[in-house]
Amino acid sequence: MPEWMDVIVRSLLFFVVLFLTTKILGKKQISELTFFEYVSGITIGSIAGEVIMGLEKSILVGILGIVSFGLITFLVDFFAIKSKKFRDVMEGTSTVFIKDGKILEDNLKKERYTIDELSALLRQKNVFRAADVEFAVLEPRGDLSVFLKKENQPLTPKDLQMNVPQEKEPHTVIMDGHIMDDALAVANKSRRWLNLELDKLGVSLNNVFLGQVDSYGELTIDIYDDQLNVPSPQQRPMLLAMIKKCQADLEIFSLETDSESAKEMYNKNAKKLQKALDELTPYLK
Repeated sequence: MPEWMDVIVRSLLFFVVLFLTTKILGKKQISELTFFEYVSGITIGSIAGEVIMGLEKSILVGILGIVSFGLITFLVDFFAIKSKKFRDVMEGTSTVFIKDGKILEDNLKKERYTIDELSALLRQKNVFRAADVEFAVLEPRGDLSVFLKKENQPLTPKDLQMNVPQEKEPHTVIMDGHIMDDALAVANKSRRWLNLELDKLGVSLNNVFLGQVDSYGELTIDIYDDQLNVPSPQQRPMLLAMIKKCQADLEIFSLETDSESAKEMYNKNAKKLQKALDELTPYLK
């Protein structure tokens, strides 16, 4: 067999071996690596490279080496799940860098991090002052987890005591101009409804690159022609405006009538609509 053909055959064979080994070890092996996984990955890659290029003549020996390291990695992961002490030894432990806004210099030296490197990690979290940080810890995989002080945390609807609707994942019902019937069924919509919504937007199905139905049952689309502006759905704002108008009309009727019973009825229903508005406004905006 010619040398170039031998390299191609070895490459294809070890691609399959490495692919199967990675699939068996799971997604963790291709995520951020621990110390052991880093060493294991380099070793497996080196073995495969030597066998593919013919530096190691025996293909069987190369496969045996990869399988051996794959098995060792699998066993390490297995025992790491079973034992906290073993996991700490193999994967390392977290190190606190900042506590109560104070940088712990000894811990920085222990992990051989400079203040410039810490500042860079903080900036990646959109934090520019160490004094704003309540707690920052270096994770075993090299990420910096940051918890800001209460006064520096962004406001949430809960802080403002606002009612917000529950959001669910959107369903992709159109992709590359084709209707996804399974996703349409999950969204409890039909093709007739979809075609009506496209007609309202003045867009043909063939021109739709992506179409999604959100948790409110509204269709949002992205079209191939980026120069065209597609109007956004208006059903919810229109419904909100209609309810507000009805509530305002009831208050006006109560002021214009001379009948006490009618005035009471208008005021009573205006208050009911106002209560409904308070509850529905977060959902209809």
